[in-house]
Amino acid sequence: CFCFSRPTPVIRWIKEGGELPANRTFFENFKKTLKIIDVSEADSGNYKCIARNILGSAHHVISVTVKAAPYWITAPRNLVLSPGEDGTLICRANGNPKPNINWLANGVPI
Repeated sequence: CFCFSRPTPVIRWIKEGGELPANRTFFENFKKTLKIIDVSEADSGNYKCIARNILGSAHHVISVTVKAAPYWITAPRNLVLSPGEDGTLICRANGNPKPNINWLANGVPI
């Protein structure tokens, strides 16, 4: 967030509709740079930097989208059954964009 004026403005950051990530947010370069470590999907959103001095203020909105490769919410488990028993296979995955889940038996789509 680079804003030039005289007197030098004070920079402030907010996340629209939420809070800046607690304990993972750091400021650099006299608050002109907002740094978020260990980013998660919840960090997606609109971030606003506001520059203010005694003569007025200006702001800019930066849209942040966090993409994520598919990952397991619950990792699949092997299942051992005897003939005649019932079994349930669970596949819980997430990502951004949301992954498609396909089931195959011995490499053949079910």
